[in-house]
Amino acid sequence: MRQSSRVHVALIMDGNGRWAERRGWERIRGHQAGGQVVERIVEAAPGLGIGVLTLYAFSSDNWSRPMPEVAGLMRLLRLHLRRERSRAMANGVAVEVIGRRDRLPQSLVREIERTEEATRGGSSLRLRLAVDYSARDAIVDAALRSREEPRAPDRERFAALLSSSPHVPVPPVDLLVRTGGEFRLSDFLLWECAYAELFFLPIMWPEFTVAELRRVLAEFEHRDRRFGRVAVGPGPEHSERRIG
Repeated sequence: MRQSSRVHVALIMDGNGRWAERRGWERIRGHQAGGQVVERIVEAAPGLGIGVLTLYAFSSDNWSRPMPEVAGLMRLLRLHLRRERSRAMANGVAVEVIGRRDRLPQSLVREIERTEEATRGGSSLRLRLAVDYSARDAIVDAALRSREEPRAPDRERFAALLSSSPHVPVPPVDLLVRTGGEFRLSDFLLWECAYAELFFLPIMWPEFTVAELRRVLAEFEHRDRRFGRVAVGPGPEHSERRIG
């Protein structure tokens, strides 16, 4: 793995409901199973060379789902934060939540605030949970706030305006993985994924394993990331030069 530069991995955890339905269960059971997968992935992440892990937990468009499912998701998020807070503290995981909070249940907002405060000093992994999140809304909001800047922001400054913690910059996404067999970003980290390597997997999120993440990271390691440059010489092992 790229140990010298710990990677930012983003995960679109798709397929929980469909996984449950295929077994004749209620969709919420798929979300419960998916939460157990999250716990295993978070625990393994630092050892896999991951420095930042951003999880798509609930999109702004998910409010259109049936209310029983939405209420169940809100309850699961609250219970997960409460249950995992002490483990995050013990393992040096700094938890932060991105997205809107004004539409979330107050009980969930309180758990978010307690967890963020309790884990603020974690240094082994930066875990970002996207809840009531829309990348397009985040970009619009950052653009509006940029009007208060003394000068037009450059890319680096605009990225800081996008961050929930402007004084702790978030590196661009290196690797994005989506489970569930779909081939789209679904309004997730559109700015941050400008040069991300994308992996779309046919398995449902409850079927995702640490071994599968390790396999994806190994393939990511061998991708030729040029960032708009071209290789000088016959192969990617040669030095590169910028064009244009």
